[in-house]
Amino acid sequence: QVQLVESGGGLVQPGGSLRLACAASGTVFGINAMGWYRQAPGKQRDLVALITSGGSTNYADSVKGRFTISRDNAKNTVYLQMNSLKPEDTAAYYCNIVFTTTAGGRGDYWGKGTRVTVSS
Repeated sequence: QVQLVESGGGLVQPGGSLRLACAASGTVFGINAMGWYRQAPGKQRDLVALITSGGSTNYADSVKGRFTISRDNAKNTVYLQMNSLKPEDTAAYYCNIVFTTTAGGRGDYWGKGTRVTVSS
């Protein structure tokens, strides 16, 4: 069973930066996309950024121009560089990998999350 382990969360002041990383414990074949989601207390989990196997990226409007998603295919690792952080970015951030199963279906893995708090 593949496990996703996030790291890099913490407490940062408004305007600061953090870099999140998500590493898969094993090899995942047939990856379609890797992404980051976030969930603030009392709110639903929303997409923050996504990167496809082809390298295309997609961002939530609220983070465009501030966050950058990237991946290291050799390490099965996805990163999220977060700049100009705002208090409203405070949330638990979750890593997600979507892949095609050997049966041709869709599967995904989730990490357990890393907490980001933006506060002065």
